[in-house]
Amino acid sequence: KISPESFFQINSLQTPRLYDLAIKKADLKANDVVIDAYSGIGTIGLSVAKHVKAVRGMETIREAVEDANANAKLNGIENAQYVTGKAEDVMPRWASEGLKTDVIFVDPPRKGLTPEFINAAAATKPKKIVYISCNPATQIRDLQLLQEKGYHFDEISPVDMFPQTPHVESVTVLERTGK
Repeated sequence: KISPESFFQINSLQTPRLYDLAIKKADLKANDVVIDAYSGIGTIGLSVAKHVKAVRGMETIREAVEDANANAKLNGIENAQYVTGKAEDVMPRWASEGLKTDVIFVDPPRKGLTPEFINAAAATKPKKIVYISCNPATQIRDLQLLQEKGYHFDEISPVDMFPQTPHVESVTVLERTGK
């Protein structure tokens, strides 16, 4: 289910490859609790749900959140829930309520992550942050900021979502180094 204001990857043949790569590289565990930030209609979180204990997602577009929860129901996924709100507000609230986050999946708009998001994500201390990006320039900027917060990465894996164009999606898994 996709409402008009909701985001969705337009290359339906490559999207499963992109998400499968992100899931594989994340090396998820059955007891992991995952946050799906910038969740849109829930495609990433719902793809992850069968591999983990729970998925919690947030999105600022109310219709997209309704779509994400409807898509969970349509697909028989009971361990995923989505709420309306800004990730930098919702993640700290969940942490204060006792939610221990193991992995954050984030696929931001072309402008990349905000400093507020990076601070909030680092403050929740997930073991891993899986960063899917459509803009290499903002991703590199954000990866540098996340490194300053105690996360490291070994590689950036590109996925050609838009053949015969200069545009590419990429997946990077950052792991907490102990800061």
